[in-house]
Amino acid sequence: MTLRVLIVGATSAIAEALARRYAAQGATLFLAARHTGRAEAIADDLRVRGAAMVAVGAYDATVPDRAEALVAAAWEALGGLDVALIAHGSLPDQAACAASAALTRRELEVNLISVIDLLTPLANRMQSAGCGTLAVIGSVAGDRGRQSNYVYGAAKGALAIFLQGLAHRLAPAGVRVLTIKPGFVDTPMTAAFPKGPLWASPDRVARDIQRAIGRGARVLYTPWFWRWIMLVITLVPAAIFHRTRL
Repeated sequence: MTLRVLIVGATSAIAEALARRYAAQGATLFLAARHTGRAEAIADDLRVRGAAMVAVGAYDATVPDRAEALVAAAWEALGGLDVALIAHGSLPDQAACAASAALTRRELEVNLISVIDLLTPLANRMQSAGCGTLAVIGSVAGDRGRQSNYVYGAAKGALAIFLQGLAHRLAPAGVRVLTIKPGFVDTPMTAAFPKGPLWASPDRVARDIQRAIGRGARVLYTPWFWRWIMLVITLVPAAIFHRTRL
């Protein structure tokens, strides 16, 4: 059976890497992105790589009330969905957010509210169908609030709790929910950051996501060692933690 895959935020590095992997398996794909010109170029590449069919739709996470229409369009184009990956997001400037409630609100809307807007119709359709996987890219930043990125972390932490509850609700229907928690990934969004041994390539993360979806996992730390790094960070007592500059 041909796999039917929706990817939202399809022009992001991780999403594109995962799309290539599914294309090589002959999947049908619906790519949703703000920059449709770039998405169309990716679609052409995916067709060459073996995708059975690729459709493209416009989606801007900063524009409200578009999620229902996007999900309906993808569902109709592919005749249903087996996998939906939500990969869009932004990495805010924490200092700027600390100085502006309006900017903080905007970042929470992009990284949390817009994702929930998509998950709601996707979950309802998959629940009715009795199958499917919802995969959402969160972050290890959501495991503990840190002074360097607590607005971003708050969005990802709240999203992880939402996904836990959604997974609980959908489990009896046979629908899987996968929370993806990458660590440092070398993408255009992190181009200004100095790189080191803890950084992973988008394709490494995409490979882990594909495997986790295939085996029905519920939580994925990628690369794997981030599970243990974050366990240590979450266990550090506040009196000690507050002396750090993490």
